[in-house]
Amino acid sequence: MKNALVVSAILIIITLLAVLIIGYNLIQTTDNSETYVGVTYCGNSVSEGKMLIDRVKGYTNLFVLQSGQLQRSLESVDELGDYAVSSGLYFLPYFGTYIESTFSAWLTKAREKWGNQFLGVYYSDEAGGKMLDGNVEFRNETTGDVIKKTIYGDIVLQKANGVVIHYELSGIIHVSEPVNGNDDSLPTYTTFYPNGTIIGDRFPQSSFKTYDDLIEVKPFRNMDEIANAFLARDQNKIEYLSNQSVMVFTSDYALYWWDYLSGYDVMLSQIGWNLTIAQQIALVRGAAKQQNKDWGIIITWKYNNPPYLDIGSEILSQMRTSYEAGAKYLVLFNYYEEDSTTYGTMKDQHFQALENFWNNVVKNPQIAQGTVEADSVLVLPRSYGWGMRTSEDKIWGVFKADEQTHQFWELKQNVLQNHGLKTDIVYEDAAHPLTEGYQNIYYWNQFVTNPKSP
Repeated sequence: MKNALVVSAILIIITLLAVLIIGYNLIQTTDNSETYVGVTYCGNSVSEGKMLIDRVKGYTNLFVLQSGQLQRSLESVDELGDYAVSSGLYFLPYFGTYIESTFSAWLTKAREKWGNQFLGVYYSDEAGGKMLDGNVEFRNETTGDVIKKTIYGDIVLQKANGVVIHYELSGIIHVSEPVNGNDDSLPTYTTFYPNGTIIGDRFPQSSFKTYDDLIEVKPFRNMDEIANAFLARDQNKIEYLSNQSVMVFTSDYALYWWDYLSGYDVMLSQIGWNLTIAQQIALVRGAAKQQNKDWGIIITWKYNNPPYLDIGSEILSQMRTSYEAGAKYLVLFNYYEEDSTTYGTMKDQHFQALENFWNNVVKNPQIAQGTVEADSVLVLPRSYGWGMRTSEDKIWGVFKADEQTHQFWELKQNVLQNHGLKTDIVYEDAAHPLTEGYQNIYYWNQFVTNPKSP
């Protein structure tokens, strides 16, 4: 009888220990403290922002305020931040610009009252994408010259002495120069062609005599020069935020490597623009790994017209794929138009996708974050800021694709086809040497198998 009681007691203890161990492992496995899932609010109404928070707070833990109008009202930012934090969410506000003298005090208060639920500042966005596709202005503080990179890939140099030189992507150069004398209001206009032809009614008065003279003063003549200018353009603003002890976030769809180099702590790769998700992850994850940064995704539009967002099931698939590939931040971009419904572009199916992702993926002990790791890496040349969307995509938005670009395209396609989500894409950089852990290393000019890798 006594032995039976002892055996029963032992069995009960073993059972309790097993339950505790399983429970502990379940808690450990489902701990989502390192995963941030949320939506952006791009509307202009504080009350509608609160309604969105109420709609998603049961299955998200992050609220991103990305309003073009509300960012100008720190009172509105505070009100929505207070509401998000009191609802148990982390808060990440967007600012396209800021004035340091007033922003510093606000940051101090935000850190004090929200604590670690204040994730940081989402500052500006798409710096790399704008460099490829938009109008970007650079200023030389030493000379006073202004350099504009246009949407077409042209470069316009506006010198402090009034001379304007327009370098077309085609190679044609236009020069406008002020004239001293009685006709100051009539500057000289001269066009220089690569074949040596010069057209201009008053050409002899131009200070430039040949095409080569203009090439000598052309900005951005090589990729290193452009890369350095890109990094310096907004570096002071980003460094200021970092010095205020806040994490600095942004989103982009290209050139992540240089976004990180310019000082950003977290990059959100834009998924959805009919871009290959494997390529986007390869670029942002590879850059983050080499530079010891964090990364995530923001699912954007698939269409430029209603319904804008992809169907809910596809968004759920994209979020799960990114989560398994290691994304720490997963955000759904929710835009608001003047005639938007209460919840912007998001429909019931999108909210359902978020809820399914939270409950069935993030909190599922059988699905772990980061299980799909890269075993192969493609290493491209230093400063080669190529858009990589097509074989004809420009480099830094100012150089045309050439034969080398076409070769890189074929190499990139082959690597992604063979290794898929197990691919990272990085760049040669002595400051960020290639880390171990890759079995296959595809340099732009050679292939290496790493015997140290598993």
